[in-house]
Amino acid sequence: MRHFSRFALFLASLIVLAACSDPQPPIGQWEGAYEDQGLMIVARLQIDGSGHVRVSAPNAITDTAPLSDDDRAALRAKLESGLAASWPSVAPLPLEFDGHAFHKPGGVAPQLEWDKAAKRMTLIFYSGNRRSVRVPLDAVADFQANS
Repeated sequence: MRHFSRFALFLASLIVLAACSDPQPPIGQWEGAYEDQGLMIVARLQIDGSGHVRVSAPNAITDTAPLSDDDRAALRAKLESGLAASWPSVAPLPLEFDGHAFHKPGGVAPQLEWDKAAKRMTLIFYSGNRRSVRVPLDAVADFQANS
């Protein structure tokens, strides 16, 4: 009987480890934006039930000349309408999910971060020599028509 108990405990441990070894990505849709004096980003993310990840983050470098509030609003509207227009053609990306971060296959740098407890998604935006930017994304039931 002792051997059976040990075997049952061993088997239960293997099942728990197997369940933890292949974390499933969250399913849903998210949108967000980021803006500072030198950069403007609008972003959209969708993860379907098969784990396919579609993401787009059109952006504009705005540090070449100061923009008025009206010019900034017009630029953001242009980025949002471009995102909406191009979204149907955005293809899924091959990303690996470790339970917290999404990475390119074999990659180290996170592309997206998921905080399961807070149900918060963050896009990490990389652009040339600039520092990376974390773009907070909000869960949405449906994407905005113009963004």
